[in-house]
Formats: sequence, C-alpha cells, structure tokens
Amino acid sequence: MSRTYKATGINLKNMPLGEADRLVTILTREYGLIRAVAPGARKQKSKLGGRMGLFVVNQLLLAKGRSLDKITQADTLESYPGLSKDLGKLAASQYLAELVLHHALSEQSQEELFELLNEHLRRLEQLPSSNGKQSEISLVLAQLSHGIFHLLALAGIAPQVQMCCVTQKSLSPDFTDPDWQVGFSLDAGGTVNLAGNNSRVATLPHPALATKETVAQTADNYPTNVQNQSPPKLNSKLDAIELTLLQQLAAPELPPLSQVFHNQTEGRFTIDSVNLVWVKVERLLREYTQYHFGRSIRSATLLDVLSMPEGVGSR
Repeated sequence: MSRTYKATGINLKNMPLGEADRLVTILTREYGLIRAVAPGARKQKSKLGGRMGLFVVNQLLLAKGRSLDKITQADTLESYPGLSKDLGKLAASQYLAELVLHHALSEQSQEELFELLNEHLRRLEQLPSSNGKQSEISLVLAQLSHGIFHLLALAGIAPQVQMCCVTQKSLSPDFTDPDWQVGFSLDAGGTVNLAGNNSRVATLPHPALATKETVAQTADNYPTNVQNQSPPKLNSKLDAIELTLLQQLAAPELPPLSQVFHNQTEGRFTIDSVNLVWVKVERLLREYTQYHFGRSIRSATLLDVLSMPEGVGSR
C-alpha cells in the first residue's frame, strides 16, 4: 500500500503544533474529515503557511504517519478572502464549519458535504459587506439559515416545516389572521398545528387536563396512530411570516421574499420587518441544531452581538 495519497480538501480548523508546525482539520472530498500536520507552516517563508488558512481549498499530497498524516504538498484551488474581512461573514462561515465538524465522517467519501459547504461559503462571500449595518447582517443571517437547513437536510435531520409533525397535514401560513400561529417542537422535530379557526386539526389535550368531552372533540381530527399520544412539548411559536421564511429554506436558492410578503399582507410587512425575522429564524435553527447534536455553536456568540439592535448594550 502506498505511503502517500492525494486529496482535495477545505481547511476547517487549525492550531499551532510544536515550534513551527500546524495541526489542520480538513474536510476532504475523498476521505471525509482528516487531521494532518503541516510541517513548518508557521515559519515566515513556509510554502504551506498561506495555504493552511481557514476555508482555503487545496489539492493535497499527504504522507501516512503512525498517528497523524503529514501534508507534503498543497496547491490552492480556491479561497474565500472576503470572509475574513467581514466579522459577520467570518462568524457565519465558522458556524457552518462547526456543523460540518459535528457530523462529517472520516475515512469515507464526503463529496456531497464538501460541495455543499463550498457553495454556501461562496454565497456568503458574495454578499455585500455588512459594516455593522443591520440590513446587511440580516442578509448574512438569511444565507446562514439557508446553509444550516441544507446541512441538516443532508444529515437527515432537517426540521419538518411543510407539515404538522403530529397530523402529517400540510401547513399554509394564514396572512389574513394577525393572530395565526403554529408551534415548533424540538422533541417532535418541527412544526405543530395549533388549530386555527378554519382548521379541522386540533391540538391534543394534555392527559392531566383531558376530559371525555375534549378527547371526543379531538378524536375525529387525528389519525388513529396519534390519538393516544401525549402532545409534543412546544419550544416556541411562529407567525405566518416566520413559518414562510422557514419553508423557503429547503429551496436550492432563496427566492426574493419582499414582493411575496407585500402581496400576501397588503403592504403590512416591509423588507425591514422581514430582515428582523431572520434573527428569530436563525436562533430557532440554532436551538434545533444544538438539541440534535448535543453541542453548542460557539461561533454564534459573535453573531448575537452583531445582530443586536442599535443602541442596545452600548452603555
């Protein structure tokens, strides 16, 4: 068996090792996650130094080692310099990298994950520079939410947002009712119908509060296999605009949303109000992601600061 091999990879994480080396965690198309030593990468004149930066895509030649493989050659194929020049974009990119590190596999091909991450990093870099502006930060959050949803879908754990998790009936946001809402349950894996006036689907009463009358009222509305289940715990509630944004995330591209909401709501919602909702959508997806992976997203802390309304926390 050859002691050297080639791989195409994107750098997700690096740290100093010894006096002059770097230990790099790389998502490769051919072998999934690998950790390899970049010898001398911290030396001023090292050929590997600049190629070991975050989110640099390299064609690598590696030599197998006893515990860690060694990078002997790296030819850069692509990089995203714009990400490091904008705090919002950098935090969002590190956020996506954390998700990849949580569920990427080692020693097997991860081509689809590799391509998906690169595509969303490319989209983040192409966004306007935020410069601390709320509207541009919201664009970063929108693109980040899109990437999170796609990564969750690839992992097979994306939240169900098109249908009620309990009844499996489709959900359509009702913009005519200002009080219309759906629930969101981490345990159930997505949205739960709260039974508006025009819906035949009612929420199941909690066993401690159930009476013969309430059970009878809901029995006809639920499939047989869920009549005897306890209702899922709701972690939050979503209005029509929030559910609409969530439902758009499964699409390959985020569609223009301003005109959609203008038509649906007779102008009651502006693009600025839509932007503000992205903060809630990202935090909902974050809570869902942390619940399923059992780990916190450390990169999100900076995003929270950047998305804070102007004037808040400035004292």
